[in-house]
Amino acid sequence: MILPSASLAGGLLAAAAAVAYVLAAIVVARGGARGLGPMVPAWGLHAAALAWGLLGSQPHFGFAPALSMTAWLVLTSYAVEHQLFPQMRTRWALCALGAVAVLLAALFPGRAMHVAASPWLALHLTLGIACYGLFAVAVVHAWLMGRAEQQMRRAADLSSTLPLLTLERLTFRFVAAGFALLSATLAVGWFFSEELYGRAWLWDHKAVFSVLAWLTFAILLVGRARMGWRGRRAARVLYAGALLLLLAYAGSRFVMEVVLGRGGWGG
Repeated sequence: MILPSASLAGGLLAAAAAVAYVLAAIVVARGGARGLGPMVPAWGLHAAALAWGLLGSQPHFGFAPALSMTAWLVLTSYAVEHQLFPQMRTRWALCALGAVAVLLAALFPGRAMHVAASPWLALHLTLGIACYGLFAVAVVHAWLMGRAEQQMRRAADLSSTLPLLTLERLTFRFVAAGFALLSATLAVGWFFSEELYGRAWLWDHKAVFSVLAWLTFAILLVGRARMGWRGRRAARVLYAGALLLLLAYAGSRFVMEVVLGRGGWGG
């Protein structure tokens, strides 16, 4: 059931997007299409649902819309990469991710955002969501890298997958870009905390998890540059940093909105 804070139109868009994702996954699983055609309607409806929630008459935001936007960014990145690397074949899994994410955002639309909120808040949220998206894409690539390694050990046919070194290079490019945006997000939060939340920087659980994630990704990048970290070791550090980052915003907002039934924009 869609919660009362979500509009009927937004709920219908989310439901339509989820159905479109399921249909696309079925078409892909049956081998009915090789390109991105089946995913395009779902991708467009997903974008419309996100836009309605953020730009409608009563904008809402919270942990679920953040995850939904992250999933949409992952799908967008995949669409671009698929044009460059047609071997990437994770469409059915991404369709499932998109369907779950868009429905979750409809069920938990978050809290209403203040119209008079500081413009720094929009920048802070934009940087944070873009950061989430880049690290999510990095995690997907690390998963593909692990799957390719397993196929190599089983002497499976790898002609339909990206070369391992290409996957590794792409993974760390996304990690580096995500790290830059995470650094910018933390900087905006540090220097403009009073404009954002009406108080100075506070070392709450969100800040602690965010800084721990930043340190984890910094260690990963230094380990890669100085000690040549790769493969499983690098993937484990990436997964740990991504989990910390997930707990930093989405996890804390989930507790505030769902467990405690709160969720104002005070932090």
